[in-house]
Amino acid sequence: MSDLDYEKLLKRIQSITPRKEGEEERFKIPKVDIFYEGNTTVIRNFDKVVSILNRDATHILKFLLGNVGTAGEIVGGRVVFQGKIPARTVQDKLEEYIYAYVMCSECNRPDTHLVKKGRTILLRCDACGAFRAVSSSKKKVKSTQVTMKEGQIYELTIKDIGKRGDGVAYFDKYVVYVAGAVKGLTIKVKIEKISGTVAFGRIAE
Repeated sequence: MSDLDYEKLLKRIQSITPRKEGEEERFKIPKVDIFYEGNTTVIRNFDKVVSILNRDATHILKFLLGNVGTAGEIVGGRVVFQGKIPARTVQDKLEEYIYAYVMCSECNRPDTHLVKKGRTILLRCDACGAFRAVSSSKKKVKSTQVTMKEGQIYELTIKDIGKRGDGVAYFDKYVVYVAGAVKGLTIKVKIEKISGTVAFGRIAE
């Protein structure tokens, strides 16, 4: 057998050799693809997220709406939320859903399905056979959100223009309105007032 024939045979064997246990690709949490249209927030790839998680689309939407605190609907393969919601907030809530309703707490795999017994929702793992009640194992995602402070100066990029003509920027979970700011510019902004996740500032001199 020539060296060339041997290499061909070796490649063929490698291509059909099954993966060993533990060699499967790790589950990757899907990232929401968000854009803003007027005063709405749109998840562009919601249909893909649903497919990856293998859960009912309305179940995922109901969880997100309840935790984000707004109204919304599925339009085609997208979700449209009322109001402008920071992308990180939506991503954090989606990850909370995944840990609560998708990931097995025993083997940490997503090969699960929901089983309802009476008023209790159970998560059953098809990989290891483990059962758990969803409500008792809801895992909170560690918050990495930054707290914005009044009187501080931040460098922000103006992404939109609000209804009153103010520039609109986004900083972590905050929506920041800046009087007199021009869309597309990156400027230093002094925060004058914060109300919840909405902040108001002016261009710093």
